[in-house]
Amino acid sequence: VLFLFCAALTEHKILFLSSSYQRLTDACRALLALMFPLKYSFTYVPILPAQLLEVLSTPTPFIIGVHSIFQPETQELLDVVIADLDGGTVNVPECVHISLLPEPLLQQTREALSMVLDPELEVADLAFPPSTISASSLKMQDKEIRAVFLRLFAQLLQGYRWCLHIIRIHPEPVIRFHKVR
Repeated sequence: VLFLFCAALTEHKILFLSSSYQRLTDACRALLALMFPLKYSFTYVPILPAQLLEVLSTPTPFIIGVHSIFQPETQELLDVVIADLDGGTVNVPECVHISLLPEPLLQQTREALSMVLDPELEVADLAFPPSTISASSLKMQDKEIRAVFLRLFAQLLQGYRWCLHIIRIHPEPVIRFHKVR
């Protein structure tokens, strides 16, 4: 999930394959939800009809879901990250390089997600584990996952104001993002 998250943030082409239309829709929507507060501004099609498969050859980034019966048509795509939801695999072509999160944040996010998704891991190695560990409800687990990603964005974007540059030449000041800083 973190790999697909980083691929979406760095504007790569992402294709979901599944035999379930519900799973395709849920996976596409979940990836967009994890990117909050950012908004995905490229092509987003949770279920691509068979007549429009040539859209997969577009040069722009996308998040698209395709039924798995069209998997042979997707094998020739050289620059698309393919997530097989039925098999649980992510295929990244050799020509695609996805930048992951900086290392302290990546490890912290992995640990936080594993504690939310499987809280028993924290006490699995203890000789006498406490008996008060309870799994979160799905609604609470959803909120905890969102909190992990919001915390990640807060850590990634802290100090962004140092990169803003105010130009006062115009009648009204213009704020620009200073890329060098």
